[in-house]
Amino acid sequence: MKTAGEIAEIKQSLKAKGVEYCIGAYVDIHGVPKGKVVPIEHLSHMAEGSERYTGYALDGLGQLPNEDELTSVPDLDHIIQLPWEPKIAWMPADNHFQGKPYALNTRVALQTVLKQANEMGFGFNLGIECEIYLLKRNEDGSLSVPEKDNKLTKPCYDLQGFVDQFAWLDKVSSTINALGWDLYSLDHEDGNSQYEFDFNYADALTSCDRFIFFRFMAKHYAKEMGLVATTMPKPFSDKTGTGAHFNMSLYDLKTGDNLFKHQAGSSDDPWGLGLSETGYHFIGGLLKHGRSLCAAFAPTVNSYKRLVRQGAMSYFSWAPVFNSWGSNNRTNAVRVPAGGGRCESRNADGAVNPYLAATLALAAGLEGIREKIDPRQPNEDNLYAISEEERKARGIDFLPQNLLEAVEAFDSDPFIEATLGKALKDEFVKYKLQEWNSYHLHVSQWEIDRYSTIF
Repeated sequence: MKTAGEIAEIKQSLKAKGVEYCIGAYVDIHGVPKGKVVPIEHLSHMAEGSERYTGYALDGLGQLPNEDELTSVPDLDHIIQLPWEPKIAWMPADNHFQGKPYALNTRVALQTVLKQANEMGFGFNLGIECEIYLLKRNEDGSLSVPEKDNKLTKPCYDLQGFVDQFAWLDKVSSTINALGWDLYSLDHEDGNSQYEFDFNYADALTSCDRFIFFRFMAKHYAKEMGLVATTMPKPFSDKTGTGAHFNMSLYDLKTGDNLFKHQAGSSDDPWGLGLSETGYHFIGGLLKHGRSLCAAFAPTVNSYKRLVRQGAMSYFSWAPVFNSWGSNNRTNAVRVPAGGGRCESRNADGAVNPYLAATLALAAGLEGIREKIDPRQPNEDNLYAISEEERKARGIDFLPQNLLEAVEAFDSDPFIEATLGKALKDEFVKYKLQEWNSYHLHVSQWEIDRYSTIF
């Protein structure tokens, strides 16, 4: 908590920049930002938890109608002045309950596991690759690619598609850099009118805050142009899905050194991928709980239309299907990019609640380190093409193939409850089962088209 003097200094600094209102933005179970807005003169009150919320009115925050309200406490170390409306300051916030951090808030859950890592001498760095579609909404409500002539079957890295939407790309990119996030690459991705923004990694809490704001910001700039920006995992059956790959490493709290980086001359890199023993054990923990983690990385019905080998496309999907790992091999759920020093979880998609996913990924990795879990032999083949016999012989399991299967794996793994607590685990399961049942009971146009004239 900041002192009264520190809060007063922050308030005066914000006022000098033209800020008149403050948002305390926490997220629900889905990672969707919620909050209230206070005039800048009441920042000190907000910082003390003045803003109260009925948890029962929000997804995944528990509570019954008769229970005391939640509050939100803004993190004054991560303030963003809205670039398109400088009168407003965005502040990521944590829910509190009766004066204490509220365990069902996923940002609070992440901080709990970060403290466990700190006690082991570790800090957790995270980089999230931001993939996003820029689309137009048609009169019938459907989505389509803005340019009618953008019909390439393999549009990855297409420069014409990039230049066509340069105005939006420039707004998003300029904002990222103005915020100090250090954008180092952007491109046209593998789907028509799909783009990727890669900015520098940071500590996990900061990266999760940035990802939430990125989605908010990119959608706003698209709306300004009469378009729709979406990180929906699979908006088109015949186009590539939208990932949010997690690039992870641990660092030494005392020295800042990357503890996943193989040190030249040491003998702790049996597969020569540039990872330390600590890094390999971290991956071992990710794989041990890979099936249950998938519900947090890929949290919607739509997510599992992305996690397929090919689907309705004419070529392989690039998305992971197996709970496996390897080097620069994108058919694995976990890969070690060239040069080592980090591992990448590829089943995270654009619908991810980054706080929840990061909480569980870090906890699984820490378990792998404590228990020295061996990830076993890396897989370097095209796993989309291997036979079932070969897959079984290698001991490679499928990731869940639909949301129900993923939630069942999540619910049945004792590690999940040990990490999140029973209340948060149960809230996630409740809402995701409701989502599955709603989807399962819905009669789609595909079913009408397929069955109504046959039977």
